[in-house]
Amino acid sequence: MKAIYIYKYLMISFIALLLVSCTSTEVDAKFDQNATERLSARQKELNDVLLSSAEGWKAVYYTDSTQLGGWTHLFKFLPEGKVDMASDFTLGTDTDTKTYRSQYEIQAGSTASLVFTTGNRIHLLSDANNYPTSALKAKGYLGDFQFFYYGQKNGDIIFRTNRNGHFLRFVKATAQDWTDLPKNTPVIDGLRGNAASPLFRIMETNDGVATHQFDFDYNPNARFGTATSLDLGSQEAYDVAFAFTPTGVVSKLPVVVKGQKLTNFLYDSTTANFVATGTNGVSATIKFRNEPTRLTEDYKLLMPQSGNNVYAYIYSITKAESANSALFLSLLASTEAAAGTGLFINRIQPWFNNADGTSYIEYRFSTVANPTVVAARVYHYFTIKTDATAKTVTLQPGVWKSTATAASPAIAAPAFMKALDDQFMNPSGLYFARTQVSGYTGYTLTSTTTPFRLVLYSFQ
Repeated sequence: MKAIYIYKYLMISFIALLLVSCTSTEVDAKFDQNATERLSARQKELNDVLLSSAEGWKAVYYTDSTQLGGWTHLFKFLPEGKVDMASDFTLGTDTDTKTYRSQYEIQAGSTASLVFTTGNRIHLLSDANNYPTSALKAKGYLGDFQFFYYGQKNGDIIFRTNRNGHFLRFVKATAQDWTDLPKNTPVIDGLRGNAASPLFRIMETNDGVATHQFDFDYNPNARFGTATSLDLGSQEAYDVAFAFTPTGVVSKLPVVVKGQKLTNFLYDSTTANFVATGTNGVSATIKFRNEPTRLTEDYKLLMPQSGNNVYAYIYSITKAESANSALFLSLLASTEAAAGTGLFINRIQPWFNNADGTSYIEYRFSTVANPTVVAARVYHYFTIKTDATAKTVTLQPGVWKSTATAASPAIAAPAFMKALDDQFMNPSGLYFARTQVSGYTGYTLTSTTTPFRLVLYSFQ
């Protein structure tokens, strides 16, 4: 009987609570609009807040911080669906921070969303034809131009991206933000380097007692780097995902030194170093270096006893690799310009230890109109010299030919090829080393005396 009374009491209490809740003015207010009306109100709320900031909004957009850095975007929303936009996105070596106008809409779906409907800077991160690494070919920078509205917090607007569901925060911009955005450019250039910059980088940490060095592999297109310890037996490594400021770089992923998380690296234009400073002597410094941090035995692959080996710079495959140096790309461009109207170098293909005992570099030219058809070829023959101490290979120049036939006569050296070809025939030698690429086996040829480096596809 007691159980029955308890059950009745609980039922009466539940009904009473239900009646109270049904008469709540708060709930009545919540449901006095249908779903369409609530969504419409949500759209208006988003549009009103976008228009409310006199200097617009700022967002540092990390599309995927496991492999990409961040890009700063500024937005000033205007009546009639117009928006002015600027960013520090870098295409090639050009960082365009100018302001462009386009259109936006507040669209309805499962929730209200901000959609940039005509092309502007934000679309550069979603263009599948524009990708920073071979692993992201046909995927672009994994960016979005539609953002789902999730509300406001402490004056910021919270969105979630359509493509991968990441949160993105818009903070109120200031007039200074618009003035300062172009100041990111020299910092971007400082970390990337130029045609005269050393090709190798290290990161050096100081824990207040001892220093440790890391090989630092940085992709300026992806704004992402990996630091790998040079200490014997150490497995310590860090990834950094950089966004730029007028004074340096900020990594979303910290470098941890003696328990301190270092993320803000200030740029010293005098030394070209980037320095993150903690407390009690703790720091991390990114700096350029003239020599490789590690010498490999890969040069032995080019020796006669290794047999025939063929590698190639291929326009459609290797040109996009970030390890191609600025000097190589500039010499490539000037050589193509001098070659003739509409011609470009489709391949630079070193052949080592052919069956007839010869070795040569084959330069293939195609036309823009028919990029897959070979329009012309020239061959520069060489002999091979290696240095077991320096771990280098030297290509000693021989004759030029128009065919790869042993009996074919020599031709005069093409004058327009000299500046590019001299880098391969450097009497001080080249480093040859396996490199990290996606989708194929890759190697680099790097000058020992100049900042010249190119990525080669391996046919082996």
